[in-house]
Amino acid sequence: MAEPTSGAGSTWKESKLWKMVFAVAGIMTTLVTYGVLQEKIMRVPYGVNKEFFRFSLFLVFCNRITTSAVSAGALLASKKALDPVAPLYKYCLVSVSNILTTTCQYEALKYVSFPVQTLAKCAKMIPVMVWGTLIMQKTYRGPDYLLAFLVTLGCSIFILYPAASDISPYSRGRENTVWGVSLMTGYLGFDGFTSTFQDKLFKGYDMEIHNQIFYTTSCSCILSLIGLILQGHLLPAIDFVYRHNDCFFDVALLSTVATASQFFISYTIRNFGALTFATIMTTRQLVSIMLSCVWFSHPLSWVQWIGAVIVFAALYAKSFLRNPPKKSLPLEAMENGGSSPVKENPR
Repeated sequence: MAEPTSGAGSTWKESKLWKMVFAVAGIMTTLVTYGVLQEKIMRVPYGVNKEFFRFSLFLVFCNRITTSAVSAGALLASKKALDPVAPLYKYCLVSVSNILTTTCQYEALKYVSFPVQTLAKCAKMIPVMVWGTLIMQKTYRGPDYLLAFLVTLGCSIFILYPAASDISPYSRGRENTVWGVSLMTGYLGFDGFTSTFQDKLFKGYDMEIHNQIFYTTSCSCILSLIGLILQGHLLPAIDFVYRHNDCFFDVALLSTVATASQFFISYTIRNFGALTFATIMTTRQLVSIMLSCVWFSHPLSWVQWIGAVIVFAALYAKSFLRNPPKKSLPLEAMENGGSSPVKENPR
């Protein structure tokens, strides 16, 4: 086979570089914006009366209906069938788990700061390993468990030793910190199940990415709408965003960037692989924490800085020193919450 000429090789490298710039810029822009917006909506008051937005399930509904519409459009544009590939109850199982995941995430922001929540997401590896063993019968090596332990240790230090002045507007004592940690624990458990079961569906059925996204998000729309009606939160939520135009804009932008991020996640993994994607995601988490600390004035204690260093040092060491992934579930996928190449929504 003929070797490419130097000119062709240079053009290929330049094209690859611009694709990388496009991928990194897209992921960082959409997911960092998503993180800042969710904190602003849940923790910053709106209007002259300083009202807080309390309807987390409404955000889930808005995110899912936007993603569902876009995925349906993608399926129709590609002239692919809208028929379900797997039994509907399996889509619904992913949907229920995903709704619980996202609801726990939004509710936790009432009791813990965004930097705490973002770093805690790095601890997804342990629940994913547990669910991977139970559902997929996967096996893991000693270094995998060591990495999971170090990341969890760093997250625990970061959560248990907050700065004294970092107080949520909802806080009324230490019991709310415990409640916030409990919600984050629920988030990690449900998210680990969602990602693992998504992976099982991809492996068990000849399923298009948009097919799974369409049916899971459609189920999520129906279930979250029912939940809003049963809780009596649908009309109050609509009234809130009607009275506060800036909140309406924030919710609309949150749903938009949540959907747009799916394209960049797919694009990055398809062109550069899960290992590169993991490194970008780790950097995104670090940028999100730093941006939140500056924007919302979250002070970090020196103990929290130690916890953060432990977490990011372990994750970057894994990204740069790890051998190519083998048959077992790669930890770079766990870092984003699972082994499935595309998730229903960023969390």
